[in-house]
Amino acid sequence: MKLKVNRNTLWSKIFIDQLAHLGVKYACISPGSRSTPLTYAISQNKKIKSYIHFDERSSAFFGLGIAKVTRIPGLIITTSGTAVAELFPAIIEAYQQRVPLIICTADRPPELIGTGANQTINQHNIYKNHIRWFRDLGLPSISETGLRHLQRMAIKAFKISSLEDIGPVHLNFPFRKPLEHFSYTDEINKKIFTIKPQRVLKERIENLRPSTQLAAKLAPDLIKYERGIILVGPMDYDHEVIKRVKQLSSMLKYPIIADGLSQLRIGNSNKEKNILSNFNAIVKSENFIQKHDPEIIIQYGRTPTSSAIEHFLENTKAKRYLINSFGDNFDPTRNAKAVFAVSPKNFCHSLFDYLSDVGLKRTSTIWLKDYLKGEAVCNSSKIKLIEKANYLHEPNIITEVLNSLPSGNNIFIGNSLPVRDLDNFMSSTSKNFKIYFNRGVSGIDGVTSTALGIASRNKKAILITGDLSFLYDLNALPIAVKYSIPLTILVINNNGGGIFQSLPISGKVNRFNEFFVTPHNLEISRLVKSFGIDYHLISNKRKLRSVINKVLNKNYTSVLEIKTDAVKSVELRNRYFNEVRKKINKEFSV
Repeated sequence: MKLKVNRNTLWSKIFIDQLAHLGVKYACISPGSRSTPLTYAISQNKKIKSYIHFDERSSAFFGLGIAKVTRIPGLIITTSGTAVAELFPAIIEAYQQRVPLIICTADRPPELIGTGANQTINQHNIYKNHIRWFRDLGLPSISETGLRHLQRMAIKAFKISSLEDIGPVHLNFPFRKPLEHFSYTDEINKKIFTIKPQRVLKERIENLRPSTQLAAKLAPDLIKYERGIILVGPMDYDHEVIKRVKQLSSMLKYPIIADGLSQLRIGNSNKEKNILSNFNAIVKSENFIQKHDPEIIIQYGRTPTSSAIEHFLENTKAKRYLINSFGDNFDPTRNAKAVFAVSPKNFCHSLFDYLSDVGLKRTSTIWLKDYLKGEAVCNSSKIKLIEKANYLHEPNIITEVLNSLPSGNNIFIGNSLPVRDLDNFMSSTSKNFKIYFNRGVSGIDGVTSTALGIASRNKKAILITGDLSFLYDLNALPIAVKYSIPLTILVINNNGGGIFQSLPISGKVNRFNEFFVTPHNLEISRLVKSFGIDYHLISNKRKLRSVINKVLNKNYTSVLEIKTDAVKSVELRNRYFNEVRKKINKEFSV
C-alpha cells in the first residue's frame, strides 16, 4: 500500500519522535517558515512540551534554564538566516558551563547558498568554536536506510549532549519547498511511514578505576601536607558531592574555601565550621597570606568568582589539583599542577577510603584554627557594617533576601554586581537553597530568560539582577505573561553600570558616567506595567520582607525594584574590606 507524504514532514517526525523516545521533554521554538516541518513535528508529539518565543535569543536562554534544572537536553528550534545567529550567546554559555542543548536550525537547500536568496547565510558549523558536535543532515532522504541513519544522528546528538561530552550540539536541516505537511512530495510504502524509534542505552556507566588510581596518586601529598585547603568554585553538584567534600575536609582538617555559587554555604549545621565564606576578604590581609600560604590545594568547580582569590592563586606556591568530570581547565593563572578528569563524587569517595585504609587521623590543627579565626573577624565586621545597617544598600540586599526566603527556594543570581555581592556577603546558612547562575562567560544577556526557564520547572524561584541586565532582556517578559511563570524578579537599579564605579578608572577621566556608567534614566515601573506584570517599589527592609513573602507563591511573575546609590555602595564595600584587612593584619602581625 502506498501513502502520500511530504518528505520534509516525515523526516522531521522521525527525528523528533526519536528524541522524545530518548527522553527529550521540552522544546523552545521561534516562529519561521523554513522550520515549518520541525515545528509541525513537535506540535504533533504529545511527549514534548513547547514554549513559543518570538525572540530567538530569549528562546535559547529559556531552554538553557530548563536544561539547567532537568539536566535533559533542551531542544531549540529556529528558522534560517540571522535567526540562527541569535542563538549564539546562549550556546556559548551552554558550552562553557556544560549544559545540554540540542540546537536544530532549518536551512535553505544547498543550491541557494551564495546566490543572494532571501534569509540565506552559510550556516555550516556556524557555532564551531563553541559546540560539542555538529552535523549537517543534508536534504531529507525517505528511504528506510536514510531514515534509520537520521535516527542514529538523533541518538548520537542526545548521547553527546547529555552523557559523553555534556553541552550543546548542533544539527542543521536543509529543506526544499514545499514545507507544509499537506503538500505531498512522495508516495512511500506504509512500512517506511511506521518506522519506530530505536532503543538505546541512555545512562552513562561510570568507570570507578580511574578515580581509585588518581586518589592513590594524590593521597601521599595529602598525608604529607597539613597546610592544605579545599577550594570549591561555582558548581551545581548534587548533595552527595557536597557531603563527600565536607567529609574529606573533616578528615584532612583543611578549610573549605566556598565560593558563593559553590552550593557549600547552604544547608550547613552549626557543627560544620570548616566552611569559609569570607576568604575573598581574608586574602586582602598581607600578614595572613604571608604566614598562611598553603602547601596543597584541591580545587572543585569552576574558576572562583572573586578576583582577590584568583590573585591569591596566581601567587601561591602550593601544589594545586583541579578535579572535574571532563578535565576542564579552570585555571586562568596557568599554574595548576594537574587536572584530573574524574567524577568528583567518585574521586572523593575513593580518596576518603584510601586515607581511611592507611589510617590517617589528623586532629584539629593551628593551621585550620587560624583560617577560622580570620573567618570570625570577617563575620564580625560584616554584621556591624553590612547587615545591621538600618537602610537598604547593595551589599546587604542579598543577605536581606536570603534571610526572608524560606528553605526550598531556587535563586538565580545575575552577573555583574549581584553575583559579587553574594560572593562577598552571603554567610553560611542552615537553610536549603539551590543557587543557579550563568557564569560560563558571565554575560548580562539572557539573564531573565534563563531564570524564567528555571522557574518554569522549579516553581519557587527568585531572580536577583541588575537594571542593565533586566533592560537588556526585556523581550523575556512576554513569555512570563504568556505561560504564567511564577518568578519573582528583584531588580537592583543603580541607573547604569554601577560596577564600573569600582574600576581604577572611576573618577579619573572626564565624562566617566557617560562612557562607562551609561545611565539610562528609564522608569522601570512603566516598562514592567506595560507588559501587565505585577510591580512593587521597595524602599526599606521591612517592605522587602513583606513583599517577598507575599509574591513568592503566586502563579505569575512579579517585579520588585530597589533603587540604590552606586557610589555610596562602593564606599561601603571599601570600608568593610579595609576594616577586615586592618583587623586581620593586627591579629596576625609579623
